[in-house]
Amino acid sequence: MSAREHALFWLIAIVSLVLVLALFEGILLPFITGFAVAYFLDPSVDYLERRGVPRSLGATFILGGFSVVLAIGLLLVAPLLKVQLLGLLTGIPPVLDGLRQGITAVLAGLSVHIDEQVIAEGERALRGGASGFMGWFFQLLGGAWQSGITIINLIGLLIITPVVAWYLLRDWDRLIAKIDSWLPRNHVTVIRQQVGLIDCVLASFVRGQATVCLILALTYALSLELIGLDHGLVVGLIAGFGSFIPYVGVAVGLVLSAGLAYVQFGNMAMIATVVAVFIVGQIIEGSFLTPKLVGDRIGLHPVWVVFALLAGGSLCGFVGVLLAVPVAAVVGVLSRFVLQHYLSSRIFLGRDLNQPDDSP
Repeated sequence: MSAREHALFWLIAIVSLVLVLALFEGILLPFITGFAVAYFLDPSVDYLERRGVPRSLGATFILGGFSVVLAIGLLLVAPLLKVQLLGLLTGIPPVLDGLRQGITAVLAGLSVHIDEQVIAEGERALRGGASGFMGWFFQLLGGAWQSGITIINLIGLLIITPVVAWYLLRDWDRLIAKIDSWLPRNHVTVIRQQVGLIDCVLASFVRGQATVCLILALTYALSLELIGLDHGLVVGLIAGFGSFIPYVGVAVGLVLSAGLAYVQFGNMAMIATVVAVFIVGQIIEGSFLTPKLVGDRIGLHPVWVVFALLAGGSLCGFVGVLLAVPVAAVVGVLSRFVLQHYLSSRIFLGRDLNQPDDSP
């Protein structure tokens, strides 16, 4: 098979996969979620299997324990979270009004030194930017709700996802072996190497970043609750779990908590305390959590992750957001592979590789 035929084959395969995802987008959520759960828990099942536990029993034990812990957490937190979330949604308009009044007061104080037209233009820009940001934020939440709840019935999601995850956990090794047997034999070594790199990147980022987000969510929520901030629990959880998208979660949490502190307390000391909570959280994340749990060689730049998440959400909604990081990892690894070959090719070197290098 020629290089052109290889390229055509893989192009058709990629286009077919994209068409399938677009065609069945409405029913894919429980299957993708089940695959993500299985991928996350597979190392634990492998550990039990190495200790002599049958894989079916190990999958049942690990998935059952994970489900019990998740259910207990939801039962304990959900009522309080519901109250705080409703309070936050009803309290955002007063927060925006308070921030608008504060900005107006600051600009009025600057009017002595700055032209009034410049101040008016700055105030309009700030108001437009705040309105646009909040509109985008709630549109994103609404899209996630619509994609995740209205299209796929919640009861069906809760039933199908564990079933898919259990079967994948039980048959994971056999599925990998079967897929490996389908690989083209002439390129099997290279494909295995690249798939191994992709798995390493995904394991480092998804599992590590999920752990970082959980720790940050608990840290922010408890800290904001301890300082007495209204709706601190839900804001902290939003900031922590939103940190899966680099810088977005902490930015949303900081803006919300600072606005709530301004309206609730009305003094700079409490606003500074709230800001300090996020500064300390970012220091802990940057100096300890991310280097230890994620690592600095995963090859997924934060800007690339943000672009992938936004592009996935724009193309396929909530399902696209779930698939964004794996796709970004695949594209990143394959791009480095292509770049490596390009840098050693005749196109880059500008000479025939079979000819000796006569340069001094």
